[in-house]
Amino acid sequence: MSSTKNRTLSDPDIVEEKSGLSHTLSAGAISISPELFEKLYLTPKVPHAGDNIKRFANPTPLGFVGFVISTMTFAMVSMGWGSAEGLSPVVGIFFFVGPVLLVLTTIFEWIMGNFFPMMVCGLFAVFWLSFGMLQLPTLGLAAPYSASGTDAVSGAATKEFNAVVALYLIVWGFALFTFFIFTLKTNAVFALIFLFVTIAAWVLSGAYWKVSTGDYSKAQDLQKTGGALLFIVGCLGWYMTFVMMAAEMRLAVSLPVGDLSHFWPKTDLEMGRAEKQA
Repeated sequence: MSSTKNRTLSDPDIVEEKSGLSHTLSAGAISISPELFEKLYLTPKVPHAGDNIKRFANPTPLGFVGFVISTMTFAMVSMGWGSAEGLSPVVGIFFFVGPVLLVLTTIFEWIMGNFFPMMVCGLFAVFWLSFGMLQLPTLGLAAPYSASGTDAVSGAATKEFNAVVALYLIVWGFALFTFFIFTLKTNAVFALIFLFVTIAAWVLSGAYWKVSTGDYSKAQDLQKTGGALLFIVGCLGWYMTFVMMAAEMRLAVSLPVGDLSHFWPKTDLEMGRAEKQA
């Protein structure tokens, strides 16, 4: 994309070009092409969307950092790397790492007018908060399922408890799949993140079903498979985070994300006219 195409501001302008990415800067204003906007904010550029980029920093990478740290930690523990077992030592990632950064990003994206990133960050924030509750020993959520009504350990091994968690993850899988459909309008990396995390949710649901039936060997295999899928999600998330930070920091590198927006017809007449005039 050329800097001439993106010049929408009056002189004096400062044009910065970095390996195919261009920003046009002036005193207190900035113009970003639709392609770069989608790469930075993971949402199509529509009229009024992103108006606040003139005043505020891009919050999207912040949410990605919280999501990736939580996801990769959970993935590696699920796969049992280094004989790791249990999430109690790292339960803080479900409350003070992922959710905190994701909730903040949700609020900032709402202020920026970025609908889809707001929805994504809000979705993962409440997922990690709710799933983290299951991993917090002091809550003893599984205790009522035990014979004594007070033993959380035996309660967590019951058929009823694991069936409930399995149903919970099935519902999350459908929610994530819904979001996956809409990522097909952004880029391939973002779409793959949602594709793999959707499959992982259903695979982990299967692991809980197998625990409920007493098939612990199969449950462990499914848990490791789900962990492997989430590890892929984490790697893609790190890549996407680096891409966004590299663009924001004006690094002389342009990494591909597989733009998918050009496969979709323009549905906003005002945006279409603006692009034709550019």
